[in-house]
Amino acid sequence: MADYQEEDLQKFLKNVDEITSLIQEMNSDDPVVREKAVLETEKRLQFTEGGREEDECRTTVNKTVISPPQAPTKDTDEINTEAFLASLEKDAKERAKRRRENKVLADALKEKGNAAFVRGDYETAILCYSEGLEKLKDMKVLYTNRAQAYIKLGDYRKALVDCDWALKCDEKCTKAYFHMGKAHLALKNYSVSRECYQKILEINPQLQTQVKEYLNQVDLREKADVQEKEAQESLDSGKNSAVTTKNLLETLSKPDQIPLFYAGGIEILTEMMKDCTERTLFRTNNGFSIISENEVIRRCFSTAGKDAVEETVCLSVLRLWQAVCSENEENQRLLVLRPDTGPLLPSLLASRVPAIRQQSLALLLQLAQTENGRSLIIGHLDLIRLLEALVSFLDFSDKKANSAMGLLTDLALQERFQAWFQTSLPDVLPVLTGVLKRDPKVTNISALCQCLAIMGNFSAEAAAQRQMSASEDFGAACLGLMAKCEEDADLFRDVMYALLGLVMNLCLQSPFVSEVWAMEVSKKCLSLLNSQDGGILTRAAGVLSRTLSSSLKIVEEALRAGVVKKMIKFLKSSGF
Repeated sequence: MADYQEEDLQKFLKNVDEITSLIQEMNSDDPVVREKAVLETEKRLQFTEGGREEDECRTTVNKTVISPPQAPTKDTDEINTEAFLASLEKDAKERAKRRRENKVLADALKEKGNAAFVRGDYETAILCYSEGLEKLKDMKVLYTNRAQAYIKLGDYRKALVDCDWALKCDEKCTKAYFHMGKAHLALKNYSVSRECYQKILEINPQLQTQVKEYLNQVDLREKADVQEKEAQESLDSGKNSAVTTKNLLETLSKPDQIPLFYAGGIEILTEMMKDCTERTLFRTNNGFSIISENEVIRRCFSTAGKDAVEETVCLSVLRLWQAVCSENEENQRLLVLRPDTGPLLPSLLASRVPAIRQQSLALLLQLAQTENGRSLIIGHLDLIRLLEALVSFLDFSDKKANSAMGLLTDLALQERFQAWFQTSLPDVLPVLTGVLKRDPKVTNISALCQCLAIMGNFSAEAAAQRQMSASEDFGAACLGLMAKCEEDADLFRDVMYALLGLVMNLCLQSPFVSEVWAMEVSKKCLSLLNSQDGGILTRAAGVLSRTLSSSLKIVEEALRAGVVKKMIKFLKSSGF
């Protein structure tokens, strides 16, 4: 074989090997390798279409052959190109089919993993997500879900690796940045955690509220970390108050002592909580666990009818919690998030012992002083029970009733509470109806007005209006309270004013609870047009403007009652 023929053969074999290698690389599990192979393929195709290589195969036949005419034959390079493109097309179809099949399997494994995650079986969830990734390596939700499961198990490094892979699949994956921020926070990489959360805001500015909360958590945890280091330094240096705090907690950890032993020790410990160092040492030396998990103390809290000693223990613990949570948001977080103390707070607020209710209210008011504290209350306490306990303070004649309504007002201004209210209104409505059924003669009037104002603000939202106006019991309770206020218009003027604002919003909904209800409301408002109070007159007229148009019977009744003369008089007095 001539040298040039041997050279052409070797070049052809080399091309075959390179094409085979490219096809294998395009089927690679590594996305980087696949991408590189696609680029190389495109380059080869462009090169082929641009013309032959300068040193293309030089095989020639240097002979003259006489033969019949032959059909024109395709160039060898053209044949190779067509075969290569056909191979690529076939391979692409096969890969697309396999991907569809693997997608179905991966989705099924994702759902199986999600179910395990909800059960708290994080190990099984990880196995399912991992199997899914074997089917489809670029499915980002499997990486983010597995990262979340790793975080639950405290394996933050592996969570970060999965987040990196999710971002390779989608560089704008906000869930990946969220889990990265959480993992870095747990690893105390505070600055990196902030960067992750800020990246979420760059990608989606609409998540500003959530990002603000995440960044706030980073700040609080970093602050707590600094506090703990300083507290430990104080303890290591032998500072008297620090050592005493640690020793007192060790003493209180003794089991099976009499209740007064614990009450006395807790009172002394409370006196020690003067600054941040002692409050932090309480936390770092398992103070919450020592108090909350003590069987004797727990029995004092759970006893329905408390004797004097049990009451003393409860009060001492409540005062201690106030002391350790003062200006210490990490302690507040731990107190509310503990499964044995968080659910306890609403029940203590509803205690039959006035002193316990008062101290429980003081603790919640302390928590609600900061945005973070309000968020803790709304996010982790039983809000139905809390609402029931707060409105029960309406029976108090002193400032505690106003304090309770002040707390409810602060919570009601929070977006998360408003969202909860709207979704929980069927369960909340009986509590609100109970407020309307109260006798203002034996209720704190100013606190009742605050509560009615809160209800009026919530009734301004259309969904709440529909549910409130559809409740016959709620509507009847409104009429009942109006009748009670009519008995002494001067004394209950503020109550009537707040109530009319609520009723006016209810009348925005059509149809009303019933025509009978609308008729009764109209009658009461017609009588109120005789009032000398401008505020009452204005709101009564506002209600009538909405009820009169709903029924001819109501219009006829209003005409018989002289509504025209009354409205003319009202307009004249208003300066029209």
